[in-house]
Amino acid sequence: MHCAQYTAASCRSCQWLEKPYPQQLADKQHHLETLLAGHTVAQWLTPVFGRESAFRNKAKMVVSGSVERPLLGMLHRDGTAVDLCACPLYPASFTVVFAVLKTFIARAGLTPYNVARKRGELKYLLLTESTYRGELMLRFVLRSETKLAQLQAALPWLQQQLPQLAVISANIQPVHMAILEGEQEIPLTQQQALPEIFNQVPLFIRPQSFFQTNPQIAASLYATARQWVRELNISSMWDLFCGVGGFGLHCATAQTQLTGIEISAQAIACARQSAVQLGLQNVSFAALDSTRFATSTAQVPQLVLVNPPRRGIGTELCDYLSNMAPEYILYSSCNAETMAKDISLLVDYRIERVQLFDMFPHTAHYEVLSLLTLRP
Repeated sequence: MHCAQYTAASCRSCQWLEKPYPQQLADKQHHLETLLAGHTVAQWLTPVFGRESAFRNKAKMVVSGSVERPLLGMLHRDGTAVDLCACPLYPASFTVVFAVLKTFIARAGLTPYNVARKRGELKYLLLTESTYRGELMLRFVLRSETKLAQLQAALPWLQQQLPQLAVISANIQPVHMAILEGEQEIPLTQQQALPEIFNQVPLFIRPQSFFQTNPQIAASLYATARQWVRELNISSMWDLFCGVGGFGLHCATAQTQLTGIEISAQAIACARQSAVQLGLQNVSFAALDSTRFATSTAQVPQLVLVNPPRRGIGTELCDYLSNMAPEYILYSSCNAETMAKDISLLVDYRIERVQLFDMFPHTAHYEVLSLLTLRP
């Protein structure tokens, strides 16, 4: 993959760009095998990979420059701005959208936030595309509500130029720190959930809910989890750190007792919407802390699926799972190092199978799925 900004040393986010892609995969697999070297893995499966470019469904663009000539991209620590509208990780459809958004910023009078001067209003543009119908979700991250009326007044023009904009909102982030978004989200369209479909499973993305950034690999990850779980012939499962419900909704059948837990109320609203559309009756989703839920519940499902953030599930939840002793644990991780630490604490479990999913080409990061079985 060629990137002009990388060649010019303006952006080095893709640290492994100069490394041939087959070597990237080999190095990631070696890293994973090294982390699990102290364990016996019954089955290593071949890494799953997809496109090397144009694979991202999301752009997080820092807005800088002037209101007449905004730049969308990133800021270096010295304040130098880099325009990333031509980043080859984004789909071709984003190019037109970025051009229209630059014009819109000027029309709406949305002054880009100047970090050094602590002045201006528009901090970020967050854009997400659905592979289902090509619809878009756009979020304006503002310092305050000062320019909100101007933004709303100018929106009809933007919607006319980009009819694929299905969900629009404004997020208020008043803190002068490198924090992407604040707690307050103001809907600017009646529709506030972007529909997506993976493997015939309807999913929904709301402004403040997490969703995978590589839909091709995410769909493969969910499909693999479904296949592994269906082979176990279970009747009850928990989906902890469930997000919008992608794993649980893929794995559950009409007879499965599924409980999904996620701290984000927005994500839980998405999961419930999907469950209703699928007609699943034995499913419940709740906006709770996953560790707190698990450690305060007496019931023992046959399978516990965990998909934690980079920090892993931690000692407390590992200890509780060991004591609770479900028959199976399905662990999906975006940080194999913390996953390996957690698995080391689950001493009563053996690793049945492991598979790497290259969700993040040209970087050292990857996703991994591991199936653990309780020892007899």
